[in-house]
Amino acid sequence: MSTDRALSYQRNLPVRYDVDVLVVGGGPAGTAAAIAAARQGCSVRLIEAHSCLGGMGTAGLVPGFCQFSDGVDFLAGGIGREILDALEEHEGVYPAGGRAIRAEVLKRISDELLTAAGVPFTFHTQLVDVINRDGHVSEAICAGKSGLFAITARAFVDGTGDGDLAVFAGAAYDKGDDAGNMMPGTLCSIWGNVDWETVRSSGLGHGNKRIEDAFQDGVFTFEDRHLPGMWRISQEVGGGNIGHTFDVDGTDEESLTKAYVWGRKSLLEYERYYKEYLKGFEGMELLSTGSLLGVRETRRIIGDYILNVDDFRDLSVFDDEIGRYSYPIDIHIAKPDKESYEAFHKEFTTMRLGKGESYGIPYRVLTPKALSNVLVAGRCVSTDRSMQASIRVMPGCYITGQAAGVAAAMVAGSGTNAHALSVPDLQKRLKDLGAFLPNFQG
Repeated sequence: MSTDRALSYQRNLPVRYDVDVLVVGGGPAGTAAAIAAARQGCSVRLIEAHSCLGGMGTAGLVPGFCQFSDGVDFLAGGIGREILDALEEHEGVYPAGGRAIRAEVLKRISDELLTAAGVPFTFHTQLVDVINRDGHVSEAICAGKSGLFAITARAFVDGTGDGDLAVFAGAAYDKGDDAGNMMPGTLCSIWGNVDWETVRSSGLGHGNKRIEDAFQDGVFTFEDRHLPGMWRISQEVGGGNIGHTFDVDGTDEESLTKAYVWGRKSLLEYERYYKEYLKGFEGMELLSTGSLLGVRETRRIIGDYILNVDDFRDLSVFDDEIGRYSYPIDIHIAKPDKESYEAFHKEFTTMRLGKGESYGIPYRVLTPKALSNVLVAGRCVSTDRSMQASIRVMPGCYITGQAAGVAAAMVAGSGTNAHALSVPDLQKRLKDLGAFLPNFQG
């Protein structure tokens, strides 16, 4: 039973840690940010609300990486390259040289990279508020199993995906389309006993080749034609990026709860579809669902520049470029109907770049307006909706996370306002880390 009562609550909190840079969120953006910041010689701490690092690629069970390259150049250079190389060395991607993710390997590698960089981190540690003094954040208020406590830092990186820290500090943001509608989520899954050779030889593949027949037979509650399908992640195992949780708001726990419940239930329908309508899946069995819902879109923090779809089309170059990327515009369907799917398919197949083409990512998308010592990274950076649908994927998060981490270290080390730091110095430091910056001549 809900209530509109208000409660005034006050208590003294221990300030448990004092660091140069606090990174909130341990997904790909936060992981890259923490490592990059530590390599600048400052003290760094990372807090993660879940039970592991890696975010969507681990707890979310997203079965594969999107592109690291534009077909010519490796775009996620630096930390992204290190993580991928480590995965390949330890059989964390399938097949050798492939892009299917073995989540347990990615968890261990992420742990090891942060440890080697000298970054202490804790799981089950939730950001609940910040102290903001005239645009300068001084403390993060956290909740852990041990209770409430504060962390003091000179600079902060928001790697939450939802822009939680920036919003708690008062940052402005956009959310969804003009009506506030957001892309659906997906509860990814792991399936065993898949006969991949039969899948390949059948010609039916692992997606929606017979989805219309299943709709006619009443297999599905919704006519959702947008079915990315399964990735092969070992000899007999598949990672499912299947199904959508429509009308989910990843910043609302009530909405998220409904999405988890429906996501788990909907996989019974997909199991029937794969077993009865496609070849090679007849004996498949569900092994696991993600402990973290695959949320594609929530807040986009408004920064000093809003990266927009014209920048995608124009292959834009920026003086303050901190990386380049090239994934297509990938806005998942808002409604489970044929019209929405056809609109998605047209956009996804046309709004993509050619071999060797990429767009620039300016530093200004990492700097929330009116906040002097906060950087954002990952899917909540300052973009329009179309560009968010490109930059939100894991290699894009490595790029923006790495840059945010270096910038935060610079802010912490010199007391510089994040909006006024030396961009050429930032670019040089990023290039020394291995970032792809072909337009930086310093």
